[in-house]
Amino acid sequence: MTADKPHDDHQAGDIRAELAAAERKVASDIDPGARAMFVAIAVLVLLGTFTLPHAGSANGWEVLSFAPDATTEEIGLPSRLFVVFAVIFSGLGSILALLTRKWAMAWVALAGSAVTIVFGMLAIWSRQTLPVESSAAGPGIGLVIGWFAVMVIVFHWARVVWARTSAHLEAEAELRKVTAQHERPRLMRDDSGS
Repeated sequence: MTADKPHDDHQAGDIRAELAAAERKVASDIDPGARAMFVAIAVLVLLGTFTLPHAGSANGWEVLSFAPDATTEEIGLPSRLFVVFAVIFSGLGSILALLTRKWAMAWVALAGSAVTIVFGMLAIWSRQTLPVESSAAGPGIGLVIGWFAVMVIVFHWARVVWARTSAHLEAEAELRKVTAQHERPRLMRDDSGS
């Protein structure tokens, strides 16, 4: 019986190592599945809205680059923050998360895009509450559609991040269960030997 003891400990160590490696993989990787397609389409729509008017004759790219049309339309800070955050987090962040399949990148895209929603709401509100003497236009179709595209991106990234968290918790529970199963006989052997 003592000959089996080192073999059992070695086998239990191998199983724990395999489960720990699986847990690390689950912890760092995501599998967005069909949601990847929805995120990709929403990113394309978002980037497409930058060619549409965000306010008057100023499109999103002009707002981003401080073009003369954007200055004429009195584009304020909320609109500028919205387009910057939309490009960085909802656009580039989502593309990187889809390419790398890393949980941390998906989380950054989610968090940044969630903040972008707030800036989008403020951008639309600020275009609707211009001073009476202002000749600038209200919110354009590009701004409104872009805001909704960011909402779609946030929804799908939240689902992906949450699903990864559930899978990670399941992997941790499985690792604890296997570790406990293999530790119990060893502890019993140690107790009976003393």
